[in-house]
Amino acid sequence: MTWRLHPDVSTVDTDYGTVLLDGRDGRYWQLNPTASLAFRALVDGSTVQETTERLMATYDVDEPRARADVEQLMASLQQAKVVQQR
Repeated sequence: MTWRLHPDVSTVDTDYGTVLLDGRDGRYWQLNPTASLAFRALVDGSTVQETTERLMATYDVDEPRARADVEQLMASLQQAKVVQQR
């Protein structure tokens, strides 16, 4: 499964992660560096498994926790209609 950012959502990278702004209603999300890494990897075409492995290589986290975090992040962003499946 691959993801893409909704066309009305813009992003800005900050020193603290990534901010997503939904131009449709003005809602925004602040992603911490871990969530930012996962978000960027997935919208750039990485799989959940590749993203999980990247999180494990970057942070001290085991595979079940990394995978659950990746899946929860994208489920939340999909529910908010910030990302869409390609």
